[in-house]
Amino acid sequence: MKRNCKSDEFRVEEGEAVRLKERLTKGAPLYDSKEDYEARLAKNVEEMKALQNLLYAHNRYSLLLIFQAMDAAGKDGVIRHVMSGVNPQGCQVFSFKHPSAEELDHDFLWRTTRSLPERGRIGIFNRSYYEEVLIVKVHPEILRAEALPEQLQDGKKIWEQRYRSIVEMEDHLHRNGTQVVKFFLHVSKDEQRRRFLERIADPEKNWKFNMGDVNERKFWKEYQKAYEDCLEGTSTRRAPWYVVPADDKKNSRLIVSRVIVETLRKLKLTYPASTAEHRRELAEARKLLAK
Repeated sequence: MKRNCKSDEFRVEEGEAVRLKERLTKGAPLYDSKEDYEARLAKNVEEMKALQNLLYAHNRYSLLLIFQAMDAAGKDGVIRHVMSGVNPQGCQVFSFKHPSAEELDHDFLWRTTRSLPERGRIGIFNRSYYEEVLIVKVHPEILRAEALPEQLQDGKKIWEQRYRSIVEMEDHLHRNGTQVVKFFLHVSKDEQRRRFLERIADPEKNWKFNMGDVNERKFWKEYQKAYEDCLEGTSTRRAPWYVVPADDKKNSRLIVSRVIVETLRKLKLTYPASTAEHRRELAEARKLLAK
């Protein structure tokens, strides 16, 4: 039997220095076989389903899950497999691509803030406002297109200012009942290359391939540094980052599902207590239905 997943080992502690070269992209497997993996994932999904029902009924908290990664790290697959048992009525998924002209005319948090989950629901961001301190940092020409006042485009200050804006916003969400959990799927450059070649070779996966993704590999080191700075600057006790080894897709799904389950458990959710008036209504309804 393989070891159980301990989510804390993947968590970035507040103020911790992050060196992605020192973090595994493929950890020890958490499963013995395909059947064992499926059984473990199914157990996590089933518990998540029960906890989601509680979250919805409790209606005091919401959960925001953020997924960031290099291309082909498996974000879509993790979301699809891990959230397979969740009630669609209580879950919303948003994918954020290049900002529109309208979005560029607002602050960088505006477009995602409109998509935050309501109380009782789970919201999933497939990419997010973190793109503004990742791809924009690697490609500063994007920043120039955001029409910020020139005095606010100081390359030495703007990233620290954006980290602070993000942390303050996530603190605000926490104070208002939204639990934020962030996953960086940590894939190796070799594994990314293998997956790109697989997409090219398989006609059913050709649609996933984008030449721009290959071009971005030229900036691998810059992206790794941008992620390190981001993880260091924005992982907090209230809104932690988890660096998930992503070369093994099955392992990454087990880790993510475990973290979500543990996060929901900590909320100590309960079904609403029935009031005396409601109990009288139930008794009256029982009498009427029994006739």
